[in-house]
Amino acid sequence: MTSGAVTPRKSEKRLSPEQAAAVAMVAEARQRGLELTGPNGLLKLFTKNVLETALNEEMTEHLGHEKHRAEPGRDSANVRNGTRKKTVLSDAAGEVEIEVPRDRESTFEPQIVKKRQRRLTDVDEIVLSLYAKGMTTGEISAHFAEIYGASVSKETISRITDKVVAEMQDWASRPLDVVYAAVFIDAIVVKVRDSQVANRPFYAAIGVTVDGRKDVLGLWPGSGGEGAKFWMSVLVDLKNRGVKDVFFLVCDGLKGLPEVVEQVWPAAIVQTCIIHLIRNSFRLTSRKYTDALKRDLKAMYEAPNATAAEVALQELDDKWSAQYPALVRLWRNAWAEFVPFLDYDVEIRKMICSTNAIESLNARYRRAVRARGHLPTEQAALKCLYLVTRSLDPTGTGRARWTMRWKPVLNAFAITFGDRWPAAETY
Repeated sequence: MTSGAVTPRKSEKRLSPEQAAAVAMVAEARQRGLELTGPNGLLKLFTKNVLETALNEEMTEHLGHEKHRAEPGRDSANVRNGTRKKTVLSDAAGEVEIEVPRDRESTFEPQIVKKRQRRLTDVDEIVLSLYAKGMTTGEISAHFAEIYGASVSKETISRITDKVVAEMQDWASRPLDVVYAAVFIDAIVVKVRDSQVANRPFYAAIGVTVDGRKDVLGLWPGSGGEGAKFWMSVLVDLKNRGVKDVFFLVCDGLKGLPEVVEQVWPAAIVQTCIIHLIRNSFRLTSRKYTDALKRDLKAMYEAPNATAAEVALQELDDKWSAQYPALVRLWRNAWAEFVPFLDYDVEIRKMICSTNAIESLNARYRRAVRARGHLPTEQAALKCLYLVTRSLDPTGTGRARWTMRWKPVLNAFAITFGDRWPAAETY
């Protein structure tokens, strides 16, 4: 004989309080003919209810009693005094009109939606993220109108992005590590309109710590063209912020830079980017000689040691000097800064032979400034570049891969530069 009780199916098991609340709200939305999303949808209603409930709980905590439940003998006479309407902007639901409770003595300071606050904090973060990805203030304003049905003026977006200026200044003057395994430097050109639109160089540096972490050390606005004289002030700034030693400084072969580096960090090894040398070599020669030139250049940068590279250079001289004397002179002038990486194994060579580490950062910078055409002021340009820097790899996965690639290099550096290693251990 079977029992009259029926075992509930899995789908009919008791819902959690959160699920039950969601089911109730969906049912209510259907009864009222609401859509789940959209300007007047369920999501907006849910956001309104959550914010108002939280504000009422804050008021209860502030007064010490629920509505209409004040104790007769209490010391304070402060009670609820109705509500006032307020419209806030949410990234998920757009503009939401809420009822903010008031108290008779006007001492209530709400926290979830503070006084004079018109945007929830996540909206500010979305604006900063979109700005860092290259969208202009006008495009961000149109994006909010299209996606959220909310009106956010270009002036408001500018004020949001201006909030990072103080943070940027703190970042630009923060203390740095004492020793860096490598520092990669480069400059990009940004069009800035002060009195008239002009090309301005902005200098950037990436440091690799002795733990293998990548750190953007700073951004510096310059004037005129990129020059070794301004790099001197950049390197001095890094030294003043705590950088006492650098094992390798990798650059694009700017004239006069090795002498500048020697004045700031005498023990640092200056490595010229071989990618720039190869690229400049092909600019000097005809396309029909590309394959032959590739083989001759590879004999130098893949040489087992500096001696073999010098033999390959002499062969390059014998073969091409009559036709392309500037090609040979290019390599001879850069030779002292070209050969240092040849003293290390293949894995280390790959990491320190080029400025690829900073070129990827520059590509992001260029993408952001290209969308704007030109920036109105130097500070606006710095703010744009800083927001790009600020948005780099929020998940940390890229940093993890970077660190893993640098582990073999750091092991070799720990042996080679053991007397300059900052840790207490000796290798």
